[in-house]
Amino acid sequence: MRTEAHFPRVGLDAGHYESFYIKATRPTGGQGIWIRHTVHKRPGEEPTASIWLTLFDADSPGPRSAKATFEAAELSAPDGAYIRVDGALLEPGRATGELKTPALDASWDLEFDDPGPPFRHLPYQRMYEGSLPRTKLLSPYPSARFDGTLTVGGDRFDLASWPGMIGHNWGTEHAERWVWIQASRLAGEEGSYLDVAAGRIKVGPFTTPWLANGTLRIDGADHRLGGLGSALSTKLDEHPTSCEFRLPGKGLKVRGRVSSEARNFVAWVYADPEGPEHNTLNCSISDLELEIERRGREPERLELSGGAAYEIGMRDTDHGIPLQPYPDG
Repeated sequence: MRTEAHFPRVGLDAGHYESFYIKATRPTGGQGIWIRHTVHKRPGEEPTASIWLTLFDADSPGPRSAKATFEAAELSAPDGAYIRVDGALLEPGRATGELKTPALDASWDLEFDDPGPPFRHLPYQRMYEGSLPRTKLLSPYPSARFDGTLTVGGDRFDLASWPGMIGHNWGTEHAERWVWIQASRLAGEEGSYLDVAAGRIKVGPFTTPWLANGTLRIDGADHRLGGLGSALSTKLDEHPTSCEFRLPGKGLKVRGRVSSEARNFVAWVYADPEGPEHNTLNCSISDLELEIERRGREPERLELSGGAAYEIGMRDTDHGIPLQPYPDG
């Protein structure tokens, strides 16, 4: 067990959200899946649970997506597993489930492994145990490989060593604005990945600059990126379908761009437990251009076509991506 569910310990009076999510892409890029198991609990109410699924395909007009929400009786954290929502179960090494909605039917039976260690975005254990930050996140399987079958709308997909990851986040409030960038198998190297989460936090009437935490694993070594002490040199120029970024690290600097066409994005409503909402855009088959500067070495440039994740969460609603017709919570 590389992480554990937190919702079973949340009291009735508290607000809480939690998500376990799977991202995997075809080794040649251009096709990917994104499956979320989520919990949403408003203060004083029982939680609800949802399954979200998106199939991204660059050869299609756009993603195919659906979401189903269930009452608290259909939510649990079984012994030896991370979460179960209705019949969808995520446990170490396996994810199974089905989704039946008027918009789309889907089912999956996936096995996964990851020889590398989990990645904890927050640098100190006390940050996971205290009330701040209000969002906690980690990647229990940051460089996973997936095998199995996925059926979406009657179409079957056979996954064979699809690179990807499994993430876990939870808390009481989303950031005012956030960006998540993830990519696996950089330059064809097994086990390599980039995983960065950046947020701007609302503090009274003010909003902080970008605060980023992430890692780059390459050439068998982990390089932590960002951190509170690097806030002034962390730069993101984010837009609905692209983001240019510059992230400092110990002994290196990373800069790059992640982007895709608007038709490849899906847009959802994410709600805080106490009410305010964000529009969240995600494309898990984005293109990534990356430049790595290491001391004593020439800059290294990498490209990944159709295999990176780019997510942006924001208050804005004029981003131009059609919003999925599902409330949150």
